Amino acid sequence: MKLFNFLFFVMLGFFLTAQDVTLDYYLPSNVTYDTNIPKPADVIGHEVGEWHVTHDKLMFYMQQLAAASNRVIIENRGETFEGRPILLLTITTPKNHQNIENIRQDHIALSERNDGLDTSKMPIVVYQGFSIHGNEPSGSNAALAYAYYLAAAQGPEIDAMLENMVILLDPSFNPDGLQRFAYWANVNRSKNLNADNNEREYHEVWPGGRTNHYWFDMNRDWLPVQLPESRARIETFHKWLPNILTDHHEMGTNSTFFFQPGEPSRVNPLTPKINQELTKEIGTYHAKALDKIGSLYYSEENYDDYYYGKGSTFPDVNGSIGILFEQGSSRGHIQESENGILTFPFTIRNQFTTALSTIEAAKNMRSKILDYQQKFYSDMRGEASGSKIKGIIFGDSKDAAKTWHLAEILNRHKIKFHELASDATIDGKKFKKGFSYIVPMNQKNPRLINTMFEKRTTFKDSLFYDVSAWTFPLSFNVDYANLTSLSNAGPEITDFKPIMGKVDRQSSYAYLFEWHEYYTPKALNKILGKGLRAKTAKSPFSLGDKQYDYGTIMIPVQNQVLKPKELFEFLNKVAEDSKIKIDGVSTGLTEGIDLGSNDFDPIKNQKVAILVGDGIRSYDAGEIWHLFDTRYDMKITKIDTRYFNTVNLDQYTDIIIPSGWRETVLDKKGVEKIKLWVKNGGTVIGYRNMANWFNKHELLSVEMMEDTLVAKNIPFDKKRNFTGAQVTGGAIFEAKLDRSHPINFGYKNDKLALFRNTNIYLKPEENSYDNPIQYTADPLLSGYISEENKELIKNSVPFKAKRMGKGRVILFTDNTNFRAFWYGTNKLLMNAIFFGQIM
Repeated sequence: MKLFNFLFFVMLGFFLTAQDVTLDYYLPSNVTYDTNIPKPADVIGHEVGEWHVTHDKLMFYMQQLAAASNRVIIENRGETFEGRPILLLTITTPKNHQNIENIRQDHIALSERNDGLDTSKMPIVVYQGFSIHGNEPSGSNAALAYAYYLAAAQGPEIDAMLENMVILLDPSFNPDGLQRFAYWANVNRSKNLNADNNEREYHEVWPGGRTNHYWFDMNRDWLPVQLPESRARIETFHKWLPNILTDHHEMGTNSTFFFQPGEPSRVNPLTPKINQELTKEIGTYHAKALDKIGSLYYSEENYDDYYYGKGSTFPDVNGSIGILFEQGSSRGHIQESENGILTFPFTIRNQFTTALSTIEAAKNMRSKILDYQQKFYSDMRGEASGSKIKGIIFGDSKDAAKTWHLAEILNRHKIKFHELASDATIDGKKFKKGFSYIVPMNQKNPRLINTMFEKRTTFKDSLFYDVSAWTFPLSFNVDYANLTSLSNAGPEITDFKPIMGKVDRQSSYAYLFEWHEYYTPKALNKILGKGLRAKTAKSPFSLGDKQYDYGTIMIPVQNQVLKPKELFEFLNKVAEDSKIKIDGVSTGLTEGIDLGSNDFDPIKNQKVAILVGDGIRSYDAGEIWHLFDTRYDMKITKIDTRYFNTVNLDQYTDIIIPSGWRETVLDKKGVEKIKLWVKNGGTVIGYRNMANWFNKHELLSVEMMEDTLVAKNIPFDKKRNFTGAQVTGGAIFEAKLDRSHPINFGYKNDKLALFRNTNIYLKPEENSYDNPIQYTADPLLSGYISEENKELIKNSVPFKAKRMGKGRVILFTDNTNFRAFWYGTNKLLMNAIFFGQIM
């Protein structure tokens, strides 16, 4: 009977799509609606599901809805990179709206105390978000019908529900991506809808609409909070601490519908067991609602609850319940699938239905879920007070900016931290006042702190949907240690201000700045772009009472395009913008190499290009584009693989080739073009599987270590688990550094944590000086790696640099720019850019 119903509704969806889609297809039939509330078609000009809604139309409808309904308040929480508003609708009764701040404060009080709070009379808070991947549009399109229902539905049942509920509705988690995909689907839509899988409508051009402006997967940014869309929703999350947060996605066309819980063995151990029990109970409401409309579904498979940077998992470490929905995608308006003809309206209807089943569950489980949140935070207070570890200290005595940015993430998550009262040495690590912070564990949510700072190398399961490690002090390459006492904690930082930079004094001789600070590449780029001469020190030296390390930048005063006073004023502005300290010096006589030494190498102004387009992984390319454009204010030219062969490369000093997703990144002509350009003096920088490409096309000879693993006594139905266990999906490994090598300029320690999500293992060179970065004999710091790959990675190298004619070929097997929060290795790429020719 269920199968018959399913096929009936699929064919009904086809009929409605091909003929006249109406709002009634989605809405419950036993409800009356306020005629004063505009329907979506009244504002956007088409029925829900007839066309893909663009973000501007979605925004206009939500604004009109809020103007017409006293249940809806709309706010703009910021802008995307492309200037689109990041909207939030708060939906409840008019009476609740009049008292909304008191309701919010009472709700937050649940997490702060447990005396005298009667949850039986408190509204439950539900945060519902849609389409964080722009080319998974059924969610945002469902938000049109869902918002209308919440605003217009009449009767005592919805009145009672809204009386006891505050709904935070985020109609588009990813405005830029949604707009990009809607354009694609609509411009390729035929009047006579075509379900053929080969139709162009279902095959987006690179990079597709999944990501935001800089090609980031924003569903991985809930914990790092590096993107404007993430910052808005995290601000909302901590402002309200919602009890339930839903995240509406899509998956492959041949799939049906998934709702959490996911794989039972793949739950982060910091998530309370009862969280999963409540998630499963909520799931019964989804099952009942989907049964009613004949939709197939599954649960407790495929997806996990491990990485707290995802929208459906982040709530679980914050006393909330995160729920992932995955709908089989039509990827356009109508498409053939293994389950019959899949229509866009049908996908929208499933999302709409589970949005309703979520609030149905919230209504019926209200007291139970509120009590769970209250107990979660009560337990957290007990954990914090009983812990032997009283706090965590972190910092970098040479890099205030990088340390500040880690503290910035804590601040966004409402985690309290303190100044360091005085310089300290702990476990052999030096922590400097003003460059370090202390995080007390005795605060609201120590588990959130733990997940950010812990290292974990043992797991119940060997399969991960996403990364298995994200330890923030390692990703930032800062020193850190556990504290058993907070005696050296200074005042709590309540006014978190940006750090400042300056030139200490005007000089008539030279200016110096060490290469350690995070924003030194930004400063050097501005200096070189002004036409000024600058050099880098290949050896340490000291001047007065200050030690200057490898990579120190020297700007002489004489023979510059600016007069001494103009130079001082310009450098002072550079220092302020780049948050660094520049020293004016009066002599070139030092202890070590003098400022006129040949061990100071001149640095050229760099003009950098990056290969993008078909064959290139857009995530990797976007991370590099974002790094240059938003962090270092450096121009980078994106050259598409489609027209690469027509480009004159002579103007570029560096070309970056991110990881590729296929063997043929460039054709034979393109390969020869790259080789000739390198031989004439260019530097090509490749990432990850470019190791194979460089090797194949004789740009760089590399010898790889490979396993000879053979499956024994593994049945066919366990094949996926066997092969999946060999995947290094994202873990952190320790490498030792030769600090004298230019690739490592700016690193004060001789060890570095690297993020790795490949199984490319390179054999070291015979000469030790050709292995400036090399994994240690026991490199795993945090995360999962199979025993076989653990053997291969020992003493292997993640970096190669070779001369080719007058130029250089540089290779990184690891992603040094992962998801915009791997601050600790960003400088490796900058070193390859600025110092590549002296490697």
